[in-house]
Amino acid sequence: MKYKIIACDMDETLLSSDATICRRNIEAITAAIAKGVKFVPCTGRGFRSIEGVLRTLGLYDQADQYVIGFNGANITENKGSRSLFWDPIPFDLADRIFRRCCTYGQCMHIYTRDVVYITNITPDEEAFLHGRMGYVPVEAEDLDFIRGKEEVCKLIVTNTDYDYLQQIHAEIRPLLDDITVSFSSNRYIEFMHKGVNKGAGLWKLADILGVAHEETMAIGDNINDIDMLKAAGLSVGVHNLNPVIRQYCDVVTDATNNEGAVAEAIEKYVL
Repeated sequence: MKYKIIACDMDETLLSSDATICRRNIEAITAAIAKGVKFVPCTGRGFRSIEGVLRTLGLYDQADQYVIGFNGANITENKGSRSLFWDPIPFDLADRIFRRCCTYGQCMHIYTRDVVYITNITPDEEAFLHGRMGYVPVEAEDLDFIRGKEEVCKLIVTNTDYDYLQQIHAEIRPLLDDITVSFSSNRYIEFMHKGVNKGAGLWKLADILGVAHEETMAIGDNINDIDMLKAAGLSVGVHNLNPVIRQYCDVVTDATNNEGAVAEAIEKYVL
């Protein structure tokens, strides 16, 4: 199979643990792009927050190159940051979820199209985000500070105790009929509009580009990558994957994210 789109997760997949991209990955991605393959970051972050990644890969402001952001809520062409798809959470619903989650007293992220706001930032979360993503610290217990100004496409509650995040999920389930819930980075529970996920984003981009779904490859490591792995023609898990997602991977690399796992997949199945 000739794969025409590679959809690739960022944290713990493309990025090394220090938030850099290893030389092996850069060289393999560059070679794939030279063959006409679309290398598409498929991330929970927004387009603006991965500008450094795009520059490193030579994709910044490039025409006919794309990013799937906010777990599929946004598809952007890199040239001129042209938005092709945008699906935020209805604002009043986002506000209700945010107010309810604030009662847990945890660090929370509020993702708008261009800005990430964070409440109750902890030293651990600050260290994790260093070099990965910029943000604006705020003190807020509701979303009135952006009402009428910005739309919210994702909310996150942060805690490294997965069971605690599952407890939050169970307790606020009555609010989530129109919401997609996912988990990522072994520290986040994420709330997006219903139907938003990385797999839907991958298929939508493939349809825009006229690429058959079976001509796509997905590379990931964690729970929020499951839909993308299920959607792709070839699903690749990196060696350091969360064991929960192993069943959704056609293959698993020998290399970890620190050893060029993405390059290994590209070398084997594209180059």
